[in-house]
Amino acid sequence: MAPFPIEELFGQAGAYLIYLLIGILFGAVLEMAGFAKSTKLAAQFYFKDLTVLKVMFTGIIVAMVLVFLTSGLGWLDYSRVWVNHTYLWPGIVGGLIMGVGFIIGGFCPGTSLVALATLKIDGVFFALGALFGIFLFGESVASFDQFYNSSFYGRFTLPDWLGVSTGVVVLAVTLMALFMFWGGEHLERIFGGKELHREPKFRYAGAGVMVALALAVLVIGQPTIMDKWEQIAAEKEPRLTNREVQIHPGEMLDLMNNDQLNLVMLDVRDEVDYNLFHIVDAKFTPLDSIPTLIDDLHGEPSNTVIVLMSNDEVNATTAWKMLVAENVLNVYLLEGGINYWLDIFGHGGHENCLTEPVINTEGSEELRHVFNSARGANDPAAEPDPHDIDVEYTPKVEIKVQQSTTGGCG
Repeated sequence: MAPFPIEELFGQAGAYLIYLLIGILFGAVLEMAGFAKSTKLAAQFYFKDLTVLKVMFTGIIVAMVLVFLTSGLGWLDYSRVWVNHTYLWPGIVGGLIMGVGFIIGGFCPGTSLVALATLKIDGVFFALGALFGIFLFGESVASFDQFYNSSFYGRFTLPDWLGVSTGVVVLAVTLMALFMFWGGEHLERIFGGKELHREPKFRYAGAGVMVALALAVLVIGQPTIMDKWEQIAAEKEPRLTNREVQIHPGEMLDLMNNDQLNLVMLDVRDEVDYNLFHIVDAKFTPLDSIPTLIDDLHGEPSNTVIVLMSNDEVNATTAWKMLVAENVLNVYLLEGGINYWLDIFGHGGHENCLTEPVINTEGSEELRHVFNSARGANDPAAEPDPHDIDVEYTPKVEIKVQQSTTGGCG
């Protein structure tokens, strides 16, 4: 399933060659579209030549349709595709600054490099100005970093904002782009004197193909979390069977006291059991709320370890499958759940604990320990002192880092 681990397949040197080739081809396309000429780029602001609008939006809708079509067909894991995080107001201000610079200079950063590559004087000066601006930004960002990091929405997309399906958004954006192309051509006719009858007729066929593919995205839909799990179950299920991801309570206690890690503990039990007892700093996370946390978990630091827990292992295992299906890394289960944790650290202490967990891996879960009142995290077992406890275990946690790439302006 794409995206493919290019560095694993071709090595680091081979991957860099592929990236270089993609960059050269991208620059060549911009050059062939005329984007190395500042006069052509600036003409869009006078409605005389809207090539920039048409080329960029064509790239957007083609990529969008193909990404979500292949995702719907199960060929692409969209959760592994990098989506720039949204910082709303800084993004708006930055967009306005870039737009003003585009109007004044006739280039955006990407097109200025194309002009630089073709040795155009205005492109050279614009690129030098962009580098100087980057230097000034780097030297001054500390003075406004609070605003720079404000209004953070994480991986926030149009379907999230509008509350509609991805297919509806894909079709709507495609139709919007085609309407803009139609309107742009008439603006070019009015302000630029362009003769529309000279335009190639195959553009109508291209528009029809894009609408058909967008409709296919709408009909096919996007895979559910469990659909994604079925696609990877053959690869990931053995990790559960071989108990590679169920970590001993002793290991989790050490993780809780490891300042080098960002430990996220998600308690997927019922609220009643959570209120009776829960481990300190464990977050009450109903099982049906797991999908809403995916984007936040993707945004956690690279040193994050996620531990899921339920009374036994049934619900925690379900939650593990959901997170793994969405490509969340470093996800583990508390071995034996809260019951085994309390066997070791609660009700008489670790001196009387069980050496092997009594684990329920199927059926209903029950809290086998009785509390006279709701203790929450106020019970001593909620945060045992690691210095007073000596429990042997086999370490299983290994930190894996998600490789990602960021996009940029053409």
